[in-house]
Amino acid sequence: MLRRPVLLACALALALPVALPASSFVGTASAAETKAFTSSAFEAAKKAGGPILIDVTAPWCPTCKAQKPILSELLADPRFAKMTVLHVDFDSQKDALKELGVRMQSTLISYKGGREVGRSTGVTDKAAIAAQLDTSI
Repeated sequence: MLRRPVLLACALALALPVALPASSFVGTASAAETKAFTSSAFEAAKKAGGPILIDVTAPWCPTCKAQKPILSELLADPRFAKMTVLHVDFDSQKDALKELGVRMQSTLISYKGGREVGRSTGVTDKAAIAAQLDTSI
């Protein structure tokens, strides 16, 4: 007798995530804008005057891999919704490294109003990364 309602409830539970948009579950705030670093994108972001985070990574870097979920979680916070995140590939974007004065992967650089306000290398502490992001908003 209870078999049909239980099956119906299970089917509904499985279908619900497909039927509803993701914003129904996490609110209406949008995440930070993320894109690959180019000099023109960097200049446009500085000119716009909003907060900027430069994320220098390498696919083989364990510290970068540790930073990735921390950054994803922090950048989903509504207070960072207007932040532009530019990713630099440490192995292939040597000109960008020179332009930014970066010598190591796992470097995070924060900008506010077009000027640098924070820089860290190798940091994987969530509170420290959050504090750096806060300097740019």
